[in-house]
Amino acid sequence: MEESVKKQIIIAQISEITEYIIYRKLASIEKDSANKAVLEQIASEENKHYKILQKLSGASPKPNMLKVYWYVFCARTFGLTFAIKLMESGEQGASEKYGMYDIPEIKALAKEEQVHEQRLIALINEERLSYMGSVVLGLNDALVEFTGALAGFTLALGDHKLIALTGSITGIAAALSMASSEYLSTKSEGGDSDKHPIKASVYTGVAYLITVIALISPFVFCSNVIISLVIMLLSALLIIAIFNFYYSVARGESFKKRFLEMAILSFSVAGVSFLIGYLLKLFTGIEA
Repeated sequence: MEESVKKQIIIAQISEITEYIIYRKLASIEKDSANKAVLEQIASEENKHYKILQKLSGASPKPNMLKVYWYVFCARTFGLTFAIKLMESGEQGASEKYGMYDIPEIKALAKEEQVHEQRLIALINEERLSYMGSVVLGLNDALVEFTGALAGFTLALGDHKLIALTGSITGIAAALSMASSEYLSTKSEGGDSDKHPIKASVYTGVAYLITVIALISPFVFCSNVIISLVIMLLSALLIIAIFNFYYSVARGESFKKRFLEMAILSFSVAGVSFLIGYLLKLFTGIEA
């Protein structure tokens, strides 16, 4: 066996033993019995892959514990679905890499890695994803409506404390309104929806309220309204990026498309609202 091939096999060994530990730890914290069983089975197969590669290389490399801690953290913080979708991308890379070598044992591993991907997709059964639509509703509405409102308040009112106060009242009222609407909407669906109306309304309201707090904060701590507006818009962009990264990984959709769509919509509304605030101030002659 060529030395270069041996090195690649050892790298693959590290990946397999690391993923074995990750899947085993994910199984230990998973409450759903069906998901737990699949994770334990995949962990067992990853360990089998490691031993097959060990016979070929004659080496016993140690796992990458930083990677283990990272994926366990992701699962605990963002949910099992998010963590295993990130793992899935790694599994795809492994199956492609194994297919490059003309070694029967490694080619067999490549086929098994493809089965892993299918199992991971079938594994997803997480409550928080059922309510993702409610979160999207609250987040999208807050970003589009509230960036526009704060942009309009910036020129119409001109005082950072007044903007923060007005924005807070508007934001809390809007959050409660959105939560109520989601409750009624989900309840009207009856048996056609697997969501509980109260939980759906809470997800929507909390998503809206968290976004409102993040967007108002610059006006609370900074007296310069233009600087506060810029920080607010950057905060909105960051929220859009973080949420869409999570959503695109969990749902397997395009991050770029969703991010650009939401960012363009939010900033367009903010720009129009800023202009309306300026025109109202100009034509009415009202000064804050």
